[in-house]
Amino acid sequence: MQHDVVIVGGAFAGLAAATYLARARRRVCVIDAGRPRNRFAEASHGFLGSDGSAPSSVLARARAQLAAYPSVTFVEGEAASARVRGDGFAVSLQSGEEIAAQKALLAFGLRDELEPIPGLKERWGRTVLHCPYCHGFEFSDRPLGVLFRTPMSVHQACLVAEWGPTTLFLNGADLAPESAEMLARHGVTVERGRLKRLVGEGTDLSGVAFEEGHERAVEALYIAPQSCLASPIAEQLGVAIDEGPIGPIIRTDADRMTTVPGLYAAGDIARAPHSVSWAVADGVTAGTSLHRALVFGG
Repeated sequence: MQHDVVIVGGAFAGLAAATYLARARRRVCVIDAGRPRNRFAEASHGFLGSDGSAPSSVLARARAQLAAYPSVTFVEGEAASARVRGDGFAVSLQSGEEIAAQKALLAFGLRDELEPIPGLKERWGRTVLHCPYCHGFEFSDRPLGVLFRTPMSVHQACLVAEWGPTTLFLNGADLAPESAEMLARHGVTVERGRLKRLVGEGTDLSGVAFEEGHERAVEALYIAPQSCLASPIAEQLGVAIDEGPIGPIIRTDADRMTTVPGLYAAGDIARAPHSVSWAVADGVTAGTSLHRALVFGG
């Protein structure tokens, strides 16, 4: 085998796992396509010691620190396919190069699929947001909105209301009576009209316009978009995949090993909910578990 572990995905979970494996003096190859899920965000919040830093700067610093370990190899490129090979794994790049290792870690993240509402995609990660813990404090006491997508959006609206006056935009969906009661208890306003477009200068948001012709002021809009695995190689390797609240979740045990022996998964693809801190923690769990498996077998 060329490496002890091949890691597909070089963002927070992948780099955290690689760092612990490198410190254990194991040969690690990190394959990264350079498209982390939170690349659209101007700043990341809540990550200890890096609150308010740009995600790209945190990753660049982590990558530079990891590169100092002599047993680490970085490969820039897309993992096109993967397969079990003998007692290990082989990952093929789009360039045709194949990388083999005893163990493998999937950390390639999710891809968010946004509603086709004009102005939504352009503001994603700036004023159209997913997590109030990550991006709520900066919009404190301003008019906030939540876009309804599933019944869980009701819970999201009640949570977002902790940061400011909140409106749930049903966008033409129906609302169950018990949901209406919950929203009322938390002071959430309900708007039933269909959204036509988002209003605001550049990536700023000042309101939403409705097909019926009226507008409502809002400065941050929270959504829980449908997500999908950013790479097909999990399915190719035959791992069990469960349906989570916003998309697929690769099934893992407490050590972050999938249902395929020797294959691990960490980060957003293997958990819900999501954050940089959780991704790093899961990467550490996977990295130390991988090292123990290399030492003791399994």
